Amino acid sequence: MQLVKERKFGNLISDTFTFFKEYGKNYFKNYFVLNGALLLLFVLIFVFGYREFFMQMMNANVNGDTYFFQTYFQDNGAMLILGVVIFGILLLAVSIVMYTFPVLYMKRIAETGDNNIKPDQMLGDIRKNIGKFFIFLLGMLFIVAPLMLVLMMLSSFLMIIIIGFFLFILMMPAFINVVNFTLFDYFTTNRGFFNSLSYAMRVNFANMFDSKKAKFWRYWASTVIMFILIYIVLTIFTLVPYMIMVFGFLTVPDMGTSQNPAEMFSGVMGIFLFVIYGVSILVSFTLNNLMFVQAGLQYYDSREDLHRKVDFNEIDTIGQGEF
Repeated sequence: MQLVKERKFGNLISDTFTFFKEYGKNYFKNYFVLNGALLLLFVLIFVFGYREFFMQMMNANVNGDTYFFQTYFQDNGAMLILGVVIFGILLLAVSIVMYTFPVLYMKRIAETGDNNIKPDQMLGDIRKNIGKFFIFLLGMLFIVAPLMLVLMMLSSFLMIIIIGFFLFILMMPAFINVVNFTLFDYFTTNRGFFNSLSYAMRVNFANMFDSKKAKFWRYWASTVIMFILIYIVLTIFTLVPYMIMVFGFLTVPDMGTSQNPAEMFSGVMGIFLFVIYGVSILVSFTLNNLMFVQAGLQYYDSREDLHRKVDFNEIDTIGQGEF
């Protein structure tokens, strides 16, 4: 599969699945070797911590404890701080792999054409770019995120006159595209963060209202379609726990009449509910790769300088096999 080439709207979607058809086995093998244990530990801590906090809150509501949060934090302060620190470290480690892996994997394919990439190769690439990741993270937090927050507040205000809804729908995919283009350009080229951010803005918004030249609308539309597909799959995993819970209320007499609501989540039904919830989180992290790979295809579609380089290489190879 040729990554560096111009793609139309339909190709951006279909080639995303073609990519996983050709590279999916090697891609996810590397991804889960590097990130699988971190993801599993992250989900376990999140789910069990959420379950404990949820059950304690339910007990407090039943017993009429007015100062539940204050008492709970006082009694479990050290454990909560330790849990938050471990959770934060795991979240950072998972984020490093989640954001850098798709970019560096596609970069290797674009540069070498190798379809048998090894985990140690990807680990080496990620280690070399950890510094870039923290610069990217700081840039997103202190430059891009505040700007996006202002635009979201403006769209919320304009919802009074309906136009805010359309502005919000227009902004969110565009914001995602700017972040992803900045990510790919920053890790793929030797440009600095601000130059990569400038490139992302120019590619997405240049000639926005010129139907012949604009790239904005096909990038925006393909992102929306992919988001909807991912949302549908995640909704299935999200609805399953609620359907099981409702089914339990209707079929198990004690569940609906229990004096303590927390007891409903402490038995087999409750454990199964939180297991399904954990699986849905894992599925969410995995499906995010679809969005990143499509963003990579959008990025390589925008790199006209690389298109010319590929065309020149193809011209140079013409006739080489005739003698």
